[in-house]
Amino acid sequence: MWTDKQRGIRVSQEELLCKNACGYYGNPAWQGFCSKCWRERARPTGATRQDTRPNGDGTPPTFSKFEEKKNIEKGSRINTVKRLFWGSPSPPKPQESSESHIKVLKPYQSLEPGDFTGFLKILRSPSSQRLQSRCTAFVNTMEAYHALSVQKQSDLVQDFYQSFSEYFNSFPEAQVIQIMEHVEKLIMTRLHKWVFCHDSCDDEQKDLALQRRIRSLNWVTPQMLSVPFPDEKTSVTCDPFLPAITAIIEMDAKRAPQDKLGCVSKCSQHVFEALSTSNSEPANADDFLSGLVYVVLKANPPRLHSNMQYVIRFGLPHSLMAGESGYYFTNLSCAVAFIEKLDGRALDLSPEEFEGYMQGQRAPTALNKRQQVTNDTQHLLEELKDRQDRLDQGVDAFNVQLQQWVQEVNSQLDEAKTQFAVVQKEMKAPAKLSEVASPSPQDTSQQGGDERQLVLKDQPEDPRDTDC
Repeated sequence: MWTDKQRGIRVSQEELLCKNACGYYGNPAWQGFCSKCWRERARPTGATRQDTRPNGDGTPPTFSKFEEKKNIEKGSRINTVKRLFWGSPSPPKPQESSESHIKVLKPYQSLEPGDFTGFLKILRSPSSQRLQSRCTAFVNTMEAYHALSVQKQSDLVQDFYQSFSEYFNSFPEAQVIQIMEHVEKLIMTRLHKWVFCHDSCDDEQKDLALQRRIRSLNWVTPQMLSVPFPDEKTSVTCDPFLPAITAIIEMDAKRAPQDKLGCVSKCSQHVFEALSTSNSEPANADDFLSGLVYVVLKANPPRLHSNMQYVIRFGLPHSLMAGESGYYFTNLSCAVAFIEKLDGRALDLSPEEFEGYMQGQRAPTALNKRQQVTNDTQHLLEELKDRQDRLDQGVDAFNVQLQQWVQEVNSQLDEAKTQFAVVQKEMKAPAKLSEVASPSPQDTSQQGGDERQLVLKDQPEDPRDTDC
């Protein structure tokens, strides 16, 4: 996959495709085949599985014996799935009329892309009771038979996807894919705890081995991988690949395979953005794969092998074989395979230099510079922390002094109010005494009127009444 003459990672578009020349993306986990070709090769002889993909010329096979064997195998597989659903080889299945079938499918036609909540509401409606019962029965059966091998569980889940999608054959392909993504999320969210990192496989041991391998390569720099990285212009806290590192780490927190693929796509998009900001030229496929290797080395994502195997085993086939998510996931698989086989030749190092780096006896110059910057930054942060502590102590002391000052001001105000009340009372007392001692003009005028009345009363009323 990678050439020996050029430094870094070089991979062509043809090398990402399936070895069977079917046009879909291959994967190192499937020895370069796509998921369907790999499953066909993994099945024992005589257990031919129906291939729903068209041939290169667009015509189906015309061999009668092959068609007969295929129909027999398909009927046997359907009976097996029915036994899982209903517990008997011949469950009661009433014939569904075309009108009722159209009535069931009608709400799904108006379903918006990515509206998982809306899908659940439609599935729980009375018209979709049969589809909901199929999903519930399958989940309950898988939980009851969780001790099956992980490969058998994967086959059952893939068969369920195929049989469930046949119910929507009248829909356009894009709409069927959208509905099946909701079905996958519904089913695998419930089954995650039973099938992820299953006891029947060695995923946990491979996770630990891959983590140790990535940890031992923490000295690899972007320059060694030919990743465009502005080392002199970019500080430690502004790594352009930091959003991609965060996105790939978040993959372990997701449960549905499509959500994990969403984290891979988000990480890959951030890698392209970082490459575009770090380099004046547009990023190509080689730069992208090198950047993705650098992100995986710096992130060391938890349970990376188990997450990738989980997506491979229980994800929808179209998500891995074609489209943007399939391309990104194939590149991630290539990046992990490159890390597992990484040697000095891929990094333009001699075997002695590579071994010295692996044993910690050597350190890259760029790594030393960045380590020095990291140490300086750490020392500066410690000084800032001390200054912040001293500032906090000063603020606390100032708050105590401020509270004491407020208390003193309040006590002085209370004392001033008391003194003011006493003075005001003393000033009002002489005024009251003067009012009592000196009568008012009204009272004086009233007394004069009384005296005049007395004088008039002593005088006779008419001069003629006198003796004179």
